[in-house]
Amino acid sequence: MQRRQLGSSRLEVSALSLGCMGYGEARLLRDRSEMIALIRNAVERGIDFFDTAESYGPLTNEEMVGEALASLRNQVKIATKFGWDIDPITGVHHGGVNSKPDHIRAAVDGSLRRLKTNYIDLLYQHRVDPDVPIEEVAGTVKELIAQGKVRYFGLSEAGSGSIRRAHVVQPVAALQSEYSLWTREPEHEIISTLEELGLGKGFLTGTIDANTTFDRSDFRNNIPRFTSEARKANQVLVDHLRAISERHGATPAQLALAWLLAQKPWIVPLFGTRKLDRLDENLGALSVAVTASDLDEIEEASSSIKVQGARYPEEMLRRSGL
Repeated sequence: MQRRQLGSSRLEVSALSLGCMGYGEARLLRDRSEMIALIRNAVERGIDFFDTAESYGPLTNEEMVGEALASLRNQVKIATKFGWDIDPITGVHHGGVNSKPDHIRAAVDGSLRRLKTNYIDLLYQHRVDPDVPIEEVAGTVKELIAQGKVRYFGLSEAGSGSIRRAHVVQPVAALQSEYSLWTREPEHEIISTLEELGLGKGFLTGTIDANTTFDRSDFRNNIPRFTSEARKANQVLVDHLRAISERHGATPAQLALAWLLAQKPWIVPLFGTRKLDRLDENLGALSVAVTASDLDEIEEASSSIKVQGARYPEEMLRRSGL
């Protein structure tokens, strides 16, 4: 497994990380043991960076990840997130965001309990709370780091201003944000901000087309970019990727991940899967050697195609980039 360091922090992780978001409440009774086995298989294959959040489930996702990794804790890094107005005991979501200091502390204690650990490697604020100064949020996490409950601080879907202000109080080790051939917006300002400070969803796999249907519990049912009409319009980008990937004996999914790995040495792609064969397919991206010519061809193809559909519903977009 290749290794990468997240910016100027000392947090070194596997070059690919596993997002466990899909292992949520709707699937718990049906395939809990399967998902736990998949996580442990990922560790055997060299992945040591796993991503979850209190809001996934809510709460139940952290419980599953905690059970899967409890016996392997010294071999892995776990990232989780706070920031929604969720009761850390009952899981009741009161709506909206909440990053008040007392709520952060309660959320972290709940996460530690569910993850069966006494520290969180990387703690993200899931969404910026416009009612709580980001300096206050960073200061609270700084206290948690001093207490040994957290090792590194991260932000999720935050804008350049929030990143800069938080970083002054407590160094931001990582930003989790959607970035792919599908979503190029971070290139406009975010990536340059991360480099200056020293910081460190499925269609592009080529397995989804206009005729694909999703399980009722799948979050993509609510994403404008995954409507049948948008998938049909955007298929031309996948077709371009498929043609290039075939020259490498790879799949479009592997090429999409290889493209992301080639952008910056401190980018760690986060992928999600519930199937072992897809896990192995994604890990195969590490063996795809994209050339400068490939990158130019991909850039030309992606820049000539206007992606149809927003990456999130309007309400979710309003909470991103603050």
